[in-house]
Amino acid sequence: MDPAFERHCSELVARERSGHTAVVEGDLLYVWGGYMSIADDEVFLPNDEIWMYDLDEGTWKVFHMTGEVPPSMSGTCSCSLNGYMYIFGGCDDNGQTNQMYCVDLTDGKYMWRKIIHEFGSPPSSRDKLSCWVYNGRSAPIIYFGGYGHKLLTDVDSRNRSFIIDETSWVEDFFWGWNNEVHIFDPTQSSWSEPQTQGRAPAPRAAHASSTLGCRGYICGGRVMETRMSDIHCLDFSSWTWSEILPASTSPVGRSWHTLTAVSDSTLFLFGGLSVDCKPMSDGWLLDIETKKWTEFEHPFKNKPRLWHTACPSKDSEVIVFGGSCDYILLVDTGHCNDALVFQLQPYPLSRICEDYIAKNVRTHETLRNQLPLLPPKLLKAVQRRICFYRPSKKQNTS
Repeated sequence: MDPAFERHCSELVARERSGHTAVVEGDLLYVWGGYMSIADDEVFLPNDEIWMYDLDEGTWKVFHMTGEVPPSMSGTCSCSLNGYMYIFGGCDDNGQTNQMYCVDLTDGKYMWRKIIHEFGSPPSSRDKLSCWVYNGRSAPIIYFGGYGHKLLTDVDSRNRSFIIDETSWVEDFFWGWNNEVHIFDPTQSSWSEPQTQGRAPAPRAAHASSTLGCRGYICGGRVMETRMSDIHCLDFSSWTWSEILPASTSPVGRSWHTLTAVSDSTLFLFGGLSVDCKPMSDGWLLDIETKKWTEFEHPFKNKPRLWHTACPSKDSEVIVFGGSCDYILLVDTGHCNDALVFQLQPYPLSRICEDYIAKNVRTHETLRNQLPLLPPKLLKAVQRRICFYRPSKKQNTS
């Protein structure tokens, strides 16, 4: 093996955190923001650094960020679109925000740009919301829900799109949960609100969402002291809401969990905080055609997670990073920094072969001798996987 390649496989690891944001671009996982615990304090992670995890090599790098850097915060909502990471909302030292920023993940500069909208009005300040990206290159970003504040004059007690947190009144502001839908068009830098049809989900925050085709799905979340287990679908072609009623045993209600698309008709749910405030490590698959939940067996039953991130990757993998393994509203010491790789579908033959070589090349003399005979492109891919499986690295893969 190339000695330079060995040196490239560093032991640098991203800091533990919860409430961060993460996206996958190509074979790279990017992680930004969130917070961690130091002694008895909750401390936001630096806003001028972004961590990059190479999914093939299993290695971390960290990069300095410049430009119009957003404040350090947690609970922001992110997505990846055309090589850019967009973030909106979140909570910083001054409370919730409704600002939007983006950064190009492909040019190696990692320069933030604050987006000033040209048309429409942005949503009110909020965090713990979710978003969907729909329809290719000119894709709008569609935001749903969250917890935040509104002026007293903007709260209509007859309007069920905002449920007031009765303990939160401060002067002219109320905090609470909403079920609003807002659209941001990156090509026009414009905000709009669609007129939705059907019965909308109850207001909520800390829910999970995912996109399949022309539909956006949300699952669970919290409003007041209730953690829900319901599933709703928003059709982007007609802006019509519908509720999915499970045809089988379904997961218990929860918040701070994740929902990830793993095929054209399947969603993967992982972790969260249960109705009795227990961190969870269960995984479930939902077939949206049959409306059937199936519990998914995996090797991470001893790794409960909440307020983590989950990103789809190649070969139907889901990459879960960070989060907490404790009930963070009471004890805030259980933040994590490991990457859990869930295999949701059988790997293709090429992937199986690469992994077999990578796992056995150090102990199998024939493999080691024949490695230089591989075509250059394949050799590079195998070398990256060898780095991932190097003996000194603790593995978190299924």
